[in-house]
Amino acid sequence: MNNSRPKAKLSRALGIPLTPKCVKYFEKRPFPPGVHGRSRRKASDYQVRLLEKQRLRHQYNVSEAQMRRAYEDAHRAEGKTGETMVTLLERRLDAVVVRSGLARTVYQARQLVVHGHFTVDGQKVDRPAYRLKPGQVVQVREKSRTRPPFQLAAAGAHLDGPTAPYLSTALEELRTTVLRLPERKEIPVLCDEQLVVEFYAR
Repeated sequence: MNNSRPKAKLSRALGIPLTPKCVKYFEKRPFPPGVHGRSRRKASDYQVRLLEKQRLRHQYNVSEAQMRRAYEDAHRAEGKTGETMVTLLERRLDAVVVRSGLARTVYQARQLVVHGHFTVDGQKVDRPAYRLKPGQVVQVREKSRTRPPFQLAAAGAHLDGPTAPYLSTALEELRTTVLRLPERKEIPVLCDEQLVVEFYAR
């Protein structure tokens, strides 16, 4: 069975391609799935905010509980809640693994992290939600480096462009360092985070 099908359906429902493979399905059928997919019913304010929250949640492949925690942490912090929330999600270990080109998608990154293929500052970390701080170094473990996904990563196969500017990445060494906190404008997620804040603040 083609695994990208359910993600393609989800991509159409959310209005954004969630993986590189989904792009071609999404372009062919850019309307939501189901019999009412092409209809132009006006969404309620609640539905608009809910959709935006779901779009952000699925781009990071996080649970509702993790999403709410990110909102609550951001709400307590200084600065704009929406921007802070996206920055917190971007500091997840699985997100950093994707942005550095060490994995192709957030789904693959999550799987590789859970299976214990990465260290942070030399210690094995198998929690995708682990929140990285500036100065921390993420590296593929020595015994995992000969595996096909990492051989591809070392050759630059997972990157469509330069790695994130807040990371210093040495792909041939399968290592990335968090230089600083990411800024919202540098984070490539499609989302109006203010609508997500309004969804949780209601």
